[in-house]
Amino acid sequence: EVTLVESGGGSVSAGGSLRLSCVVSGYRWQSWCMAWFRQVPGEKREPVATINDNEMTTIADSVKGRFTVSQDNAKKTLYLDIDNLMPEDTAMYYCAADPRCTSNYEYWGQGTQVTVFA
Repeated sequence: EVTLVESGGGSVSAGGSLRLSCVVSGYRWQSWCMAWFRQVPGEKREPVATINDNEMTTIADSVKGRFTVSQDNAKKTLYLDIDNLMPEDTAMYYCAADPRCTSNYEYWGQGTQVTVFA
């Protein structure tokens, strides 16, 4: 069974930083594409960062320059580093796995809440 478990969220003041982690188990690491999404209640879930099976990354334009996605293959962990947090970054953050790298994310974590106060 594939499981994704996020952690690292919290309440922080604007301008601060956070590192979100997503520990993955149940599949052969380095063969899938991964992503971070975020969602605000009442709004659509949006992708903020992706990393493919060649470790090439993409960052959404809205957060470019502040968000960084990376992975530690030995620890089977995906990271999202967020710098210069803004109140509009407040959301539930999810990691997701795309086994065939077709932008069809089949596996999701339970999410970790990030709240940024001014």
